[in-house]
Amino acid sequence: MSEQQHINLRVEGMTCDSCADHVSRALAGVPGVIQVNVPGWQSGQAELVTNPDVPDQALVEAVEAAGYRVTSADRRPLPPTEETGSRRPTVVGGRDYDLMVIGGGSAGFAAAIRGAELGARVGLVNDGAIGLGGTCVNIGCVPSKTLIRTAEAWHKAGHHPFTGAHTRQVDLDWSRVIGQKDELVAELRQAKYADVLAAYPQITLIEGRAHFDGDGTLTVGDRAYQAGKYIITTGAHPWLPDLPGADEMDVLTSTTAMTLSQQPRSLVVLGGRFVALELGQTFARFGTAVTILQRSPRIIPQREPEIGDALRGYLEDEGITVVTGVKLLELRTEGDEKIVVAEVEGERREFRAQQVLAALGHIPNTGGLGLEDAGVALGPQGHVQVSPTLQTTNPDVYAAGDVTGLADYVYVAAAGGVIAAENALTGSERRLDLSALPEVMFTDPQVATVGLTEGQAREAGYDVKTSLLPLEHVPRALAARDTRGLIKLVADQATDRLLGAHVLAAEAGEVIQVAVLALKAGYTTRELATTIFPYLTMVEGLKLAAQTFEKDVAKLSCCAG
Repeated sequence: MSEQQHINLRVEGMTCDSCADHVSRALAGVPGVIQVNVPGWQSGQAELVTNPDVPDQALVEAVEAAGYRVTSADRRPLPPTEETGSRRPTVVGGRDYDLMVIGGGSAGFAAAIRGAELGARVGLVNDGAIGLGGTCVNIGCVPSKTLIRTAEAWHKAGHHPFTGAHTRQVDLDWSRVIGQKDELVAELRQAKYADVLAAYPQITLIEGRAHFDGDGTLTVGDRAYQAGKYIITTGAHPWLPDLPGADEMDVLTSTTAMTLSQQPRSLVVLGGRFVALELGQTFARFGTAVTILQRSPRIIPQREPEIGDALRGYLEDEGITVVTGVKLLELRTEGDEKIVVAEVEGERREFRAQQVLAALGHIPNTGGLGLEDAGVALGPQGHVQVSPTLQTTNPDVYAAGDVTGLADYVYVAAAGGVIAAENALTGSERRLDLSALPEVMFTDPQVATVGLTEGQAREAGYDVKTSLLPLEHVPRALAARDTRGLIKLVADQATDRLLGAHVLAAEAGEVIQVAVLALKAGYTTRELATTIFPYLTMVEGLKLAAQTFEKDVAKLSCCAG
């Protein structure tokens, strides 16, 4: 039996809601048309589900008879999907869309595209505050990583590769650095979001701020919409410290720090985790005097202490001042200096700089959405509460991405968007599995982890064993003349099963996915130690770290297995 068809018609001549009704009734009268949706006269389109033998000409003639004109017709089969068998999204007449996604970032795009692939009519709401594509492409991953890479190249170019002696011959052109970053952001925003959106006629982009109403509709601007299901993907924004003097000081966030028109002479960074360390090292390598103030006794406190301690040493070797155990007290300004007043080991201290950057976490973008009216519960920190299937306390509303507070990584947001769309439209009840989540911090050296730390494993009741391999035992690190770092593995003593892998290395982000797969496959450390790895690669360090459970790798030849 042939598949039903999904047809999208572009219609000219509609000028009011009555026009949309006329077109809808005209198309519904064509034999073989199963379902018609005209999502408002402004959309300029009509979406149909038909039997396969309905010709385009019959649809064109019906629209023309009603006094309007069809300019294009896009037809495609509406097949069952691999995940859902014969189950298709429920489409109810009278609704504007089958699915409305609130938020135009990575999670929102992933949800909208998956909805379109499943045959749904999707409305994608973007408020435009950040730009199409959301945090990652505009103010997050893309701009920060390109600045990190530029700073790394600048740093290495200014030092002799073997002796480390300073060899800088030219001054930094800050405006060019920022300009090249902005060019890349614009290119990717167009190529990976605007152009991609144009390839899916089933997705309608709706610009404006969204608000849930008590009657079950969603208002964007001055228009109310109704959909079968909704997905909240509004993300989060940087949190600024609530300190005396904060209102009088222009404190930088990760967003504004990357748009500075002039490079700061000095910078105090509040925080000692991912964003703080990445941007702190980046500015330092460009020549800014950087001081990092971290509340916890060590930087990246959620990571293995060996990694945090080693990384601190490497940052300090580059001239960065790292102060831990800091209690922030107040902010104030004197002339062109910004001052952070803090207590360190019981002593009141002042830290002065031209700029202050707050990298203390994020706040979910849930304000003004009317979630209480929609029956969507929020957690203590304002995050949307979701089940393992990403469903909120309103069964018709799902959420994905940073707004949920599950894990603020773009790849988690995208995966969650896909799962939320499938569950919302098909009832498949897929779960977002973060049990083997790779995490990478793009300092130099990088920090990459997956699974449990030693402390977490002990708290979970495991009889823990660990191995610790300095990179001086990894041939790749020796050949690259960069032995900064280590690899730590955590395993269950009783079963030998790998529980966690933690890497500090220049190429740690390229190593960690092998450990992810080993965790998902339930590998033992012996199985990892006896797996064949390519020689002179950093990932070979995982094998050597696994061998360290039973052998002294210092006594092995280069390729000994």
